[in-house]
Order: sequence, then structure tokens, then C-alpha cells
Amino acid sequence: MNKKTKKSSMEKVNKGLRRRYRAERRFRLFGMTAVIISLCFLALLFVSIFSKGYTAFRQTFIEIEVFLDPAEFTNENLSSADFPGLIKSSLRNMFPDATDRRSKKDLYDLASSGAAFDLQDMVKKDTTLIGTRQKIWVPANDDVDMLYKGYIDRSIPESERRINDKQLAWLDSMEKDGKVEKRFNTTFLTSGDSREPELAGIWGATNGSFYVLTITLLLSFPIGVSAAIYLEEFAPKNKWVDLIEVNINNLAAVPSIVYGLLGLAVFINFFGMPRSTSMIGGLVMTLMTLPVIIIASRASIQSVPPSIREAALGVGASKMQMVMHHVLPLALPGMLTGTIIGMARALGETAPLLMIGMVAFIVDIPGGFSDPATVLPVQIYLWADSPERAFTEKTSAAIMVLLAFLILMNAGAIYLRKRFEIKW
Repeated sequence: MNKKTKKSSMEKVNKGLRRRYRAERRFRLFGMTAVIISLCFLALLFVSIFSKGYTAFRQTFIEIEVFLDPAEFTNENLSSADFPGLIKSSLRNMFPDATDRRSKKDLYDLASSGAAFDLQDMVKKDTTLIGTRQKIWVPANDDVDMLYKGYIDRSIPESERRINDKQLAWLDSMEKDGKVEKRFNTTFLTSGDSREPELAGIWGATNGSFYVLTITLLLSFPIGVSAAIYLEEFAPKNKWVDLIEVNINNLAAVPSIVYGLLGLAVFINFFGMPRSTSMIGGLVMTLMTLPVIIIASRASIQSVPPSIREAALGVGASKMQMVMHHVLPLALPGMLTGTIIGMARALGETAPLLMIGMVAFIVDIPGGFSDPATVLPVQIYLWADSPERAFTEKTSAAIMVLLAFLILMNAGAIYLRKRFEIKW
């Protein structure tokens, strides 16, 4: 009887073990499946962005021969010369069959409106060119650029594409003579925003992001670390401190647009600060990142073993000396990691900056914290809303640059944690 009971118990135990092992295998399978699906979607996102954006780093140029007629430069001010007229005259000389008004307009549309500015810069650098004929490469119109990048189908009817048959014939003639080629698009990396897609760049938005992040770092890091040190090491344990801690934790979960409304109400409406400047953008980003930095800094301080504090106090150090010379250096890697993560979040934010007017169309490159500016996420938002096909690739290319910055910042956070981490 005992043997039967013992055998029955063992069977129940073995059956339960098999059931638990099956459940564990299913759980591992579900977890692995979830990871694989997530990686597939992430890869799909990156492939989609890259496939649409990599072409923005190449730009189509056409070669024209310009006669710098001395009659156009009678005024000492070179800017008063009719540089667009010189470009148009050069195109007419290349294709004299464009005689009527419509044909001339189609011909002029082959070159970008920025060609005149390129010619002007060239003459300003070397005035001895006046009176000579010069062959120069100028950026093509965005529709021409889209044609050579394969986004415009030649085979569809003329009425359904943005380039007509006559323009195609002119371009084929220029290409046959070696006057059309694609080059690296330095304009995209060195220019500000523009209404013309072929002239638009991210340098202005990049400068704006740099100024905003600089202000955010200079304000949020010392304030956040100081607040964390006080709350963790010096603040009394009472209901008011508990209330502050709860509010800090809640502020970390507040939607970012609320901080934009706060900045609009306080900094602009109350203090009268100018809209669309890096200064006010940095202040709003500081408010948003402070809770994240405080929470990360407090967690780093809590990770320092109590024995470090006791040893410092035991040899006669004051509480301030104990914190500044022992606790803070050991907690600094975690603080830096939290700060970089907070800064990376600030770099990718759009909603709060829209509320304070940084959505304005700004062509000039900001030269300081008080100049009107925009940031990369807002620039992406503006381009994504533009109807031109050329802005689609600009949007994806700007996303690629923004992702590169975010990856670098997160890699920096990982490096700092590994480099300065002390294992107990």
C-alpha cells in the first residue's frame, strides 16, 4: 500500500514538473518571439527611413557657361548686378530654340534659383572674372533632381509629370554633353531652411539644437544634482519632503506639451521673453529634464554603500565633506548617465517647442542664444508637412541625422557608465 501511494505521489510530482517545464518553454518561446518581432519592426523602420533619405545626400548639378558682361557691373555694389539675368541668358544661349514665353520659363526652371547666389559669391571672391566667360556647375531644380534620382517616371504621359517633354529633351542633350552629374550635397549639411527643396539644409536647425541643449545642460545638471543631494542626504524626513518627492516622480511622467504650455505662460506671457529663441527653448527643456535628472541622481546616490558614509564620518569628516569627497564621486557615473538620457529626450522633443513659437520658418543661421532659431525635430515636422516630393527625402535624411545624434548620446551614456562604474 505504501509503495502504491509513493508511486502515485511520484507520478503527480513528475506530471507537475513536466507541466512546469512546458510552461517555461512556452514562456521562453513567447519572449524570444516578442524580441524577434520588435527587432524586425525596428529594422523595417530603419530600412524605410534610409531608403527614402539616403538620396538627399546627393544633388544633381548642371553645367552652364556664363558671360560676366562688364555692363552689368557698373555699380560698385556687386549685389546690384543682375545675376539671375546672367543665368537666364546663359541658358538661352545653350538652347536658342526656346523663343516663346512658355518655353523660356520651362528652360529657366531647369536651374535652381540658388544658381544666381552661387554666381554672385564666385564674383565677390574674384572680381577679375568680370568680362570673362566661366563654366560653372549650379544646382538643378528640385524636379530635375527628382528625375535623375528615379522619382519621376519618364514613361507616364506628359500631363501627369512635373517635367514636360521639351525639358526632357534639353536635359538629355546636356547629359549627352556631360553637363549633368550628381555630387555630394554639401548644401544639405551647411545651409539653413529654404522654400526651395534643393536649397534647404539642416545647419540652422542643428545650431539651434546645440544652443538649446547647451542651455539645458548648464541649468539642469547642477540644479538636478544639487536637488538630489539635498533630498537624499540633508532633507529631514517629514511629510513636506515626501510631498516634494511624490511631485518630482509625477512630473517625470507629465506629457511634454504641458511643459510647453508652462513655458508659454511663464516665460513669454509673464516675463515677456522673445519667442522662437534658443534661450526660451533651453529653459523649457530644463523644466522637462529636471525630474529625470533628479530621479537618476537620487538612485545613484542610494547605490553608494552606507559603509562609505560611515567610514568617512568615522575619520572625522563633516557631512558635507563626506558627500562632496566620497558619495558624489562614486555616484557621478550614474548621474552623468541619467543626464545624457535626459538630454537625449530633450533633443528629440517637438511638442513643447511648438508651443513657444520655435515652429517659425527661419532661414538665417542662429549666431547666439538670443537669435531666432528652430531645432531638428521641428525642422523635420515642417518638412514633413511640405507638399514637394523633394522634401520627403529631406525629411528622412534629417531623421537619419537626428537618430545618429541620439545613438551617439546613448552610446556616450553607456561608455561613461562602463568607464567609471565601480562594482562593490
